[in-house]
Amino acid sequence: MASIVTVTDVSVETIGFFCKMSARKSEAWRAKRAWLRARFAEGLQMRLLGDGERGFVEFIPGRYAWRAITGADDFVVIHCLWVVGKSKGKGFSRLLLDEVEDWATQNGFGGVATLTSTGNWLISPGILETRGYTAVDRTAPGFSLMLRAFRPGPEPRLCNGWEDKARALGPGLVVLRSAQCPYLEDAADNARTAATKLGLPFTDRMIETAEDLRKLSPTPYGVFALGHDGALISSTYLLEKDIIKAVQARS
Repeated sequence: MASIVTVTDVSVETIGFFCKMSARKSEAWRAKRAWLRARFAEGLQMRLLGDGERGFVEFIPGRYAWRAITGADDFVVIHCLWVVGKSKGKGFSRLLLDEVEDWATQNGFGGVATLTSTGNWLISPGILETRGYTAVDRTAPGFSLMLRAFRPGPEPRLCNGWEDKARALGPGLVVLRSAQCPYLEDAADNARTAATKLGLPFTDRMIETAEDLRKLSPTPYGVFALGHDGALISSTYLLEKDIIKAVQARS
């Protein structure tokens, strides 16, 4: 079984944070590093698989979670859980979830919550269901807020108001994103290029706080949204060609 490496404000410079490890000089990597350093002060935790295995988990006290979730103060919220490549199928996702649940218990939280999706980028619901997690809220397309409660008490919910928040993005092609995921700079670049080819105005707007995310995001994922003329096109990374197709389909 692989060892677990804890990333801290001190060690992040040398250990890194799994994503974009081959692009440490990129703006996206530097932005994620700065974002992490601010979050460590709020209790964010990151664990990497050691011994050459490939995977990590990032989690944070629910009060500070960068997902469009409300009422999660008594919970730890998982942002990301990835196990990839040769490390799949070895039980490492369970090992990383053990880390989250043990930390939550040791620090007096009432449970663990996370946003899942039937698409890309977020945890698949199946791995959580086997550990006793249940869905307490859902919204299209395929999002579920799942939790494992350690004790009775109020449960978190999704923020909702998605359509109104999408309309508020405004005209043209609009990206709303944060530095939480370093791949989202590439997603914004794809949208910028697509907007140019389509002859559309383009806006790239950064989310600076978790509070703004809950107020502004038209999707539970929170850290990324792509809108066109006040309608949500995608809540996850799209290639340029797929953005163009999505816009043209609305014409």
